[in-house]
Amino acid sequence: MERSFPHSTPSAFTKRGGEYDRVIVVGAGAGGMMAAGRAAEMGAKVLLLEKTDGPGKKILVSGKSRCNLTNARDRKDFFTMYGPNGRFLHGAFHRFFREDLLTFLSLYGVETKVERGGRIFPLSNDAADVVKAFRRYLADHGAKLRTSVSVKGIAVRDGRVEGVLTQEGLLPAPAVILATGGATWPATGSTGDGYRMAAAVGHTVTKLRAALVPLVVIEVERVKSMQGVSLRNVRLTAFRGPAGAIDPALTLSKETGRGLGQRRKKGPVIESRMGEMLFTHFGIGGPITLLMSLSIVDALAEGPVSIAIDLKPALTAEDLRVRLQRDFDRFGKRGFRSLLAGLLPHKMIEPFIEMTGIPADRPGHQISAAEREKLLGLLKALRFNIRGALPMTAAIVTAGGVALGEIDPRTMASRLVSGLFFCGEVMDIDADTGGYNLQAAFSTGFVAGEEAAKFLPS
Repeated sequence: MERSFPHSTPSAFTKRGGEYDRVIVVGAGAGGMMAAGRAAEMGAKVLLLEKTDGPGKKILVSGKSRCNLTNARDRKDFFTMYGPNGRFLHGAFHRFFREDLLTFLSLYGVETKVERGGRIFPLSNDAADVVKAFRRYLADHGAKLRTSVSVKGIAVRDGRVEGVLTQEGLLPAPAVILATGGATWPATGSTGDGYRMAAAVGHTVTKLRAALVPLVVIEVERVKSMQGVSLRNVRLTAFRGPAGAIDPALTLSKETGRGLGQRRKKGPVIESRMGEMLFTHFGIGGPITLLMSLSIVDALAEGPVSIAIDLKPALTAEDLRVRLQRDFDRFGKRGFRSLLAGLLPHKMIEPFIEMTGIPADRPGHQISAAEREKLLGLLKALRFNIRGALPMTAAIVTAGGVALGEIDPRTMASRLVSGLFFCGEVMDIDADTGGYNLQAAFSTGFVAGEEAAKFLPS
C-alpha cells in the first residue's frame, strides 16, 4: 500500500554543526534536489552544489517546458519501461512512488493532471512551478544551495568519503550523493562529470549510449527529399541486417519492444512499433523512432541494422493489392503522379516515382501488374539502412552509467566506497519517454537523501 509523503519526519540523529558532519549533494537536478531536501528533512546539515547558475535546469526543459513528472501506468507495468534494470528500482519505488510524489507536490502548491498515454504534468503546464516547489522544500528544511560551483572529484581515503574537490579546494563531508545526471543536454549541466568522478574512485561505468535519439540513415539524399514529412499510424520495424536482405513477411503483426513485452533477442526483428515518426534532413525522428533508438544503437554494435516503414499497416498486402488494382482500373486515365496523390503525402510522391521507375505521366491502366507489385512493396516496406544515431548531445536520455551491481538498491549506497551514494541518471538506469526517467530520479533521490542522513555520525 502506498503511503503519503512523509512530511516533517523527525531527525534520525542529533545534528552536529561542523562541516565534517554534513551531506554534500553534487548536482541540483530532479534527483539531487529531492535527495538534498529529504536529507535535510531528516535533520542533516546539507550542502547542495550545482555547476550552473541555477537548479533544475533539465526539469525546466523537460516535457517541452511543461515537465512530464511521472506516469499513471500500473506499478507492475511501470517497471517494464526500464528494461531488465527495472528490477533495481523495486525498493526505491516501494519507499517513494508516484502517489508520494504527487502528494509532495500538492503540499507545495503544484497540482497535476493526467494526459494521453498516462503522462502526468503540472496543472499549470509550467515546469518552473516544479522547480519553485523544490526550492521551497530545500529552504523549509535548511538545505543550503550553492550554484556555479564545479566539483572536480570525490575525496576518498581508506575506502571512505572525505568530501568533494572543487575550484575552492576540499569541501569536507562524510557523506556525498552523486546526482550529476547523464551526458545529454549539456546546456543543463549534464556533461558526464559524474561518470568520471565515480570511475576515479573505483566504480565501473557501463558503456554510455544515446537513448531516445533520432537516427541517421545511409540513404541521406532520399530522406532529404522527404524532409519534414510527418507520418501517423505507421509501423516502424527494425531488422538485424542490411535493407536489401529484409523479407517484408518478417514484419510482426504486433508491437514489440521495451514496455510492450520482452525484447526479441533472437531472429532478425529487433523491435516493431506503431505510431508517429518523421523524416529529417539526416534520417528519421519522431516518437516511435526515439522509443526504438536504444535497441537499434545496441544492435549496430553487433552488425548492420535496417528499418522498414509500413505506410499502410491497417491493410494486409493482399488487401492493398486489391485496392491498387481497383483504383488503377477505376481511374485508369489518370497519370501515375495523380494516383500517388491519393496514397502518399505530397513530398513523398516524387521519391516514389523515382524508386518505382514508373513514369510520372503513365496512365493507371498502362501500369503493369509487376509495376504495381513494386509500388506495393514500397508502401508496405519502405526500407533504409541505419548509419547510426545523432551524437549524445542530441539524445534525451543517457543509457549506461555507474554499474548497478556496485550500488545497494535498498540504500543507493556505494558497495565500494563508504559514505558515497548515487541517484538518478548517473546510474545505469534509463527508460522510455512518458515521465519514467523523472520518477526514477525522484524515487532514488528520496532514498539516497534519507540513507545519507542516517549514515552521518549520531
